Amino acid sequence: MSYIKFDKGQVVNLEYSLKREVLRTNRAGSYSCTTIVGCNTRKYHGLLVCPVDAFGGERHVLLSSLDVTVVNNDRSFNTGIRKYKGDYYSPKGHKYIEELEMETIPSRIYRVGGVRLRHERLLVHYEEQYIARITILEASEPMKLQFRPFLAFRNIHELTHANLAANTKVEYIQNGIKTKLYEGFPELHIQFSAPVDFVPVPDWYLGVEYIEEQLRGYDYSEDLFTPGFFEVEAKEGDVIVVSASTREEKPSGLKAKFTKTVNGKIPRNCFINCLRNAAQQFIEKRHGKTLIVAGYPWFGSWGRDTFIALPGLALARAKNNLQLYREVLDTQVGRMKEGLFPNMGSLDNAAYNSVDAPLWFFWSVQQYLEKGGTDAWDRYGDAMKAVIYSYRDGTAFNIQMRDNGLIYAGAPGKALTWMDAVVNGIPVTQRKGYDVEINALWYNAVCFVLDLARLVKDRKFIKESEHLPELIKASFREVFCDIQHGYPADYVNDEEGKNTFVRPNMVIAVSLPYSMLSKEEMQRVLEVADRELVTPRGLRTLSPGNPLYKGTYKGNQEERDKAYHNGTVWPWLFGPFCEGWLKVYGKQGVQKIRKLIYGLEEVMSEHGVSTISEIYDGDPPHAPNGAISQAWSVGEVLRIIDLLENKYANL
Repeated sequence: MSYIKFDKGQVVNLEYSLKREVLRTNRAGSYSCTTIVGCNTRKYHGLLVCPVDAFGGERHVLLSSLDVTVVNNDRSFNTGIRKYKGDYYSPKGHKYIEELEMETIPSRIYRVGGVRLRHERLLVHYEEQYIARITILEASEPMKLQFRPFLAFRNIHELTHANLAANTKVEYIQNGIKTKLYEGFPELHIQFSAPVDFVPVPDWYLGVEYIEEQLRGYDYSEDLFTPGFFEVEAKEGDVIVVSASTREEKPSGLKAKFTKTVNGKIPRNCFINCLRNAAQQFIEKRHGKTLIVAGYPWFGSWGRDTFIALPGLALARAKNNLQLYREVLDTQVGRMKEGLFPNMGSLDNAAYNSVDAPLWFFWSVQQYLEKGGTDAWDRYGDAMKAVIYSYRDGTAFNIQMRDNGLIYAGAPGKALTWMDAVVNGIPVTQRKGYDVEINALWYNAVCFVLDLARLVKDRKFIKESEHLPELIKASFREVFCDIQHGYPADYVNDEEGKNTFVRPNMVIAVSLPYSMLSKEEMQRVLEVADRELVTPRGLRTLSPGNPLYKGTYKGNQEERDKAYHNGTVWPWLFGPFCEGWLKVYGKQGVQKIRKLIYGLEEVMSEHGVSTISEIYDGDPPHAPNGAISQAWSVGEVLRIIDLLENKYANL
């Protein structure tokens, strides 16, 4: 029996099936994503979504969907599905699905009339190519198959509409056609493994609706163009492979290419293999750079997410995990500016408004050393010192070390920590000033680099910095200590004083290799977090007892952003919480952490199938939300599993 499988009752229930999405990437910036029944519910959905260099490398939907119709006994059965106005679905191909499984690749078995066929699909690694394989399992007599492609040729964040500017012409190539709706785009080559007839019937399908965009308060209706349809004779036992690619293929090799690609995949036959597969999908190698995509389907590469996710994602590799570390860290170091790493944005147009990304860089290097890296100082010593000097002397966004040794940061209209939602130009959780996790990370960074400097006898750095750890530690206690509450303040600034909201940021101070907290202080922090923040899906970003708490993440963007860090649950926070708990409680803590981490196996068949979502509601039942697959969610869970199965396995 397959590990992840959906029965017919679940599939035909659109309320159930449209909430479950399947993602595949090519590890080079392209992806394919839709619901388990093939109905696109987001503007980000599409079978072939590629970065286009002519438009700044941003992703664009080329092939939105592909309808497969069985023509049997003068009757047509279209296995596709789209939503139109008024909850009207046409065609309704999901009702023909007999079986649906995801173990190796997405596979649907349809029964239509006297025909039973299997529809499988995949992306080819490091190529901008989508391939589908149709196998006729049963057919009482010869029939025809028709394939109708639906094209978008637009940015993932936008929608397209019928227009006269589109180039609706096609050019015939071997076993197919090529087309390009607008200048600047690559040509899309649609080809088959066997000769087919193409029937040119250019048309716009108007008013296709995306229900998830409607729920999120965005425009949700667009028009899709179809150049016509392909037709091929088929009988029982036939295998037909169709390719959509940005370059022309040799049709004779399509079947073998499909088989070879499938054989190289890790089966999603257990929890850990699902996570390993999900982890590899975040790696993006393009133009000599290795990036980590923060989340699918709409995020790009973010600095802090990269450093936090990298250790766990590297663990998903059976070999060359240190090579991945080096490639990702080298790419980021090459983008460093004034001691800061890119927060978000493209390679050519990045924003650097993150106070914590540079400090997570040190932690990522620590994990590199932990896993066997031996060249950390030679490779990253100068970069680490550059960050220390920039923070010490002051850099952009008023990020600076004050005389007390602590880092103070804040700029008008900017939220510089990971709690970075901004509504109408105003940060929701700005946390200007001294932040608890920033200064914990700062202390960890200074101590780490000092220890490395002592090993290599970097006397200049030692002389300039050896006084800092004690100064930072003493000032941290003075500034953040809150005897009344028993846990450190979340942030402190000159205007508001101490903010003692119960948030998960203090947990980071417990988990780091170098911590300023005593074991008793760590216990108090963890107890508060366990009581008020921990859920089966991660940690809440604010205690439910706080008046600002929002237990559900829903509504338009403004409403969602107000909940984003005010109660919403983040799975990545299991990383610091679980590591801190194991650090403090050792053998006695293993059972609790094992229950939390392996409890996430329940989410493998919901939202993003076989992966972990970006966020979940703070209130039970903790419904999934946000991006369907998030790098640091997957990475941190993998890292904690590694801790449990290795460092704590014999406790």
